[in-house]
Amino acid sequence: MGSDKPAALVIGGGIAGIQAALDIADAGFPVYLVEREPSVGGRMSQLDKTFPTLDCSSCILTPKMVSVGQHPGINLMTYSEVVSVEGEPGAFRVVVRKKPRYVDEDKCTGCGLCAQACRMHGRIVDTFNQGLGKRSPIYCPFPQAVPLIYTIDPEVCLFLSRGKCGNTFLCKDACIADAIDFEQKEKLIELEVASIVVATGFDLIDPKTKPEFGYGVYPNVLTGLEFERLSSASGPTAGKIVLDGKEPQDVVFIHCVGSRDSHTGVPYCSRICCMYSAKHAHLVRDRLPNARITVFYMDVRAFGKGYEEFYDRVKHERVMYRRGEPSEVYKRGDRLIVRAEDTLLRRTVEVEADLVVLATAVVPRADMEAFAGMVDLARTPDGFFQEMHPKIRPVESSRAGVFLAGCCQSPKDIPDTVAQAKAAASSAMVILSNTARPRA
Repeated sequence: MGSDKPAALVIGGGIAGIQAALDIADAGFPVYLVEREPSVGGRMSQLDKTFPTLDCSSCILTPKMVSVGQHPGINLMTYSEVVSVEGEPGAFRVVVRKKPRYVDEDKCTGCGLCAQACRMHGRIVDTFNQGLGKRSPIYCPFPQAVPLIYTIDPEVCLFLSRGKCGNTFLCKDACIADAIDFEQKEKLIELEVASIVVATGFDLIDPKTKPEFGYGVYPNVLTGLEFERLSSASGPTAGKIVLDGKEPQDVVFIHCVGSRDSHTGVPYCSRICCMYSAKHAHLVRDRLPNARITVFYMDVRAFGKGYEEFYDRVKHERVMYRRGEPSEVYKRGDRLIVRAEDTLLRRTVEVEADLVVLATAVVPRADMEAFAGMVDLARTPDGFFQEMHPKIRPVESSRAGVFLAGCCQSPKDIPDTVAQAKAAASSAMVILSNTARPRA
């Protein structure tokens, strides 16, 4: 990046990685920000509103994404993965694999003509929209993506996966910038950095580990993240809560799907589920004023600033909270039935539903074990990265010079994630400053 100052590496381009990278770069140190997806933004980019203020998620996140993309001190490396880390604080040697987009990043204007022209347009499952929509093999994850560059998915592109695509490449013919390049190869890039911030994020538990709730069997049983895309103005239904063209009239939310459950191997509380379910209930009430809304909960944990007040607000919006853990979701005729033990009434209840939303547990990423082995990081029994001490060294990992931020360390909400990212950035800058200072 043309600087004599020591550089930092931030791994992961969600809100934690973005915040850490901006803080370090604003302090005058060069930063390499590595994100394995085609765009930065992470999970937060998939959200509609944020609790408890109901601020638009994109309105908060997009300016930070743009700042990361334009900051002169940040080398943004999207669609890339760290493959090795060696060395010590002040002198880490890192190898990054940059995957081919098959699109020239310097030429692409983000116009989207290539995607519209593709023979497979609208036939590929859109993972950003959680499978609720379709896209082309050549795609941009979402309209606010940074960088706004299209990427060809080699797993589903007819030419790259099967070696054939008719008599002509329609995407290439449609691209007025001549940006399509099927000859691109992956590159290995070597970096020298003084400190590292790990902000690799989290996964959500597969709801099929709780088969009693019918996820994957009944199409109107969704996860909370799927509901986020359904309710988002940039989602597949433009923010309309509809299933099969119909607005649901009976909506049931189920807390703790996988969390606090020894059978799923997730004994801990995922921390965000109570509040995002309350937010979802509010969104249903706002957009479907006559809907009947039921929330089944074990306990409500509204621990953050303004959270209890938001929970109280939702309860007064004709949302029925029933204390009890549902035992099953099944179909009776054309309606879903949620059977549960109401522990306050001390009897079994059955609630009809057109839509069931599952608050699924936050779990470590599927590749966490492999990544931990590569970087030499310790993990807690539940699979997250282990901090040196939860109270006095909460952002330091087991490897000197490597710091933790966000949900890779434990489940947490956006405010706590941003706070930890800023703490990790500050800790990383101590090493950067000491490395930059000439020794006597």
